[in-house]
Amino acid sequence: MNIFVAMLGLGLLVLVHEAGHFFTARAVGMSPRRFYIGFPPAIFKVRRKGIEYGIGAIPLGGYVKLPGMHRPAPSDLDTFFGPALSEAPQLLAPLDRVKRRLEDGDMEGARELLDPLQRALDDVELSRMAERGARKGINEIRDGLGGDAYWRQRTWKKVGVIFAGPGTNLLFAIFLFAILFVIGSGGYRLGFSMETDAPIVHDVRSDHPAAQIGLEPGDRIIVINGHRVHGVEDVPQLIQQSKGRPIMLTIKRSGMKLQLGPARPKAEPRMSVPQASWESLKLTGVITKEIGASLGRLVKGHRKEVSSPVGIVEGSSEALNQGLQTYLWVLGLLSLSLALLNLLPLLPLHGGHIAFSVVEGIRGRAVGREVYERVLAVGIALVLLLFFIGLSNDIGNLGG
Repeated sequence: MNIFVAMLGLGLLVLVHEAGHFFTARAVGMSPRRFYIGFPPAIFKVRRKGIEYGIGAIPLGGYVKLPGMHRPAPSDLDTFFGPALSEAPQLLAPLDRVKRRLEDGDMEGARELLDPLQRALDDVELSRMAERGARKGINEIRDGLGGDAYWRQRTWKKVGVIFAGPGTNLLFAIFLFAILFVIGSGGYRLGFSMETDAPIVHDVRSDHPAAQIGLEPGDRIIVINGHRVHGVEDVPQLIQQSKGRPIMLTIKRSGMKLQLGPARPKAEPRMSVPQASWESLKLTGVITKEIGASLGRLVKGHRKEVSSPVGIVEGSSEALNQGLQTYLWVLGLLSLSLALLNLLPLLPLHGGHIAFSVVEGIRGRAVGREVYERVLAVGIALVLLLFFIGLSNDIGNLGG
């Protein structure tokens, strides 16, 4: 059950990401062709004002189709019409006329010739697969030549629409962290922090009861008021259960058991929304810096910090075992990580599209398709390398 909930959480982050693209595209005058909750094929769909809204059969994330992500090229028609031409050679002449216009950069002329190509396609008998590919090709080229095509837009619009996906994930993480700071503040504290994976003291505040009873960094907490501590999540729960009454701690220090206390937990005020928002922004900055440092360590050969979706789901499931708040902290971290990963200047990641849009805006013309495809091939290779490194790490962890 936990794994299923973890997968839904990951799907929610993808849906939030795609919603950012969708609503920003509409706001700047682009008309997305599809917006799905889940991934196609559709189990339900409806068309409103030229946009197909649907629910996909794969219930994870979301899907948005923007028109004309790339400037149409003659090679696009070759890809879509290959099987159709082998079955109906008479399509070659109307197809070549469209291709010549695309080669000459006459986009309006190419658009006008799509209707004759469509009529020629209607007049021939084709297999289902060949016909489907050809009709899809005409629709894709028509979208790519339309006035609302992505590649035709001004630079700021293209950058805004592409950035909106990771930007929405970033805002979601900040919002979620702020809520958790408000919820998690207040209550009672002894004034110490712990390691993330064990009930071991990491830091002690000098002005709080923990320091007054002699608690030190490195102490392992094993008993609180007679209750055995099994994991790091038990410590704050047992402190809260005291409701401010004095408590005793049993710790292990340098191999020896010691009793500390009594200590009266200090009541902490609940954070206001502005305070929580500021703490959320500071935390986001710290995590961003750490993720950047981890990428630097990866370049130096330290690959153990990389994880694939398998490890992400497994880690989220383990967080659920520690409670809903712990899981929500992890979900916020994943949303922030998804945003930062997508902003890397590599194709096919969003950062790569942003970089190309900026370069094209400075040059005043599109980058050649050959250059784009070469950079895309390198980017895909690097992304796949990251994926397989993460997958090998996860398999090793699952194997103990």
